[in-house]
Amino acid sequence: MCKKNQYETERLILKVLDESYAGQVLDYYKRNSDFLGEWEPVRDASFYEAPYHSMQLHNDTVSMQSGNMLRLWIFKKGDNDRIIGSVAFNNIVRGAFLSCHLGYKLDKDEVNRGYAAEAISKGIEIMFKEYKLHRIEANIMPKNKASLRVVEKLGFYNEGLAYKYLKIHGKWEDHIHMVLLNNEV
Repeated sequence: MCKKNQYETERLILKVLDESYAGQVLDYYKRNSDFLGEWEPVRDASFYEAPYHSMQLHNDTVSMQSGNMLRLWIFKKGDNDRIIGSVAFNNIVRGAFLSCHLGYKLDKDEVNRGYAAEAISKGIEIMFKEYKLHRIEANIMPKNKASLRVVEKLGFYNEGLAYKYLKIHGKWEDHIHMVLLNNEV
């Protein structure tokens, strides 16, 4: 279903990666393990090994080929060796729903520069124009003010609070259900 393997924005290259990028993905997660730890599930030791990411990239490829997801890894233009984040559109549902979930992360050294909003904005364009989806949902912990600001800036609205929605950093956390609708569909 993924129509292209690479997209560009003003400052970024967004790439669909295969297993050959496992080392770069691992490097990203190792550099950011402490920073991301507060916002993600507890990771076991195998997460910080290349075979794990090789398998995950393979699984992503299969999911993208079947139209169930799109994951774009973020690179700054001029630096094709260093991943600075990712934006993923998961759980794509067709039929009467035409919806997906949005997830994103950015390198600790690249926050507050507008890169997340720039990458997500391009992803939204792809989901709405190429995938013809009607709805994108992002679930964000209330204490993650920076992440909430990003989606609010992009036009997402608050549809309510999901109590104890996801187990993050070893604890069940509430999440604010943020939504963006495509009124063209």
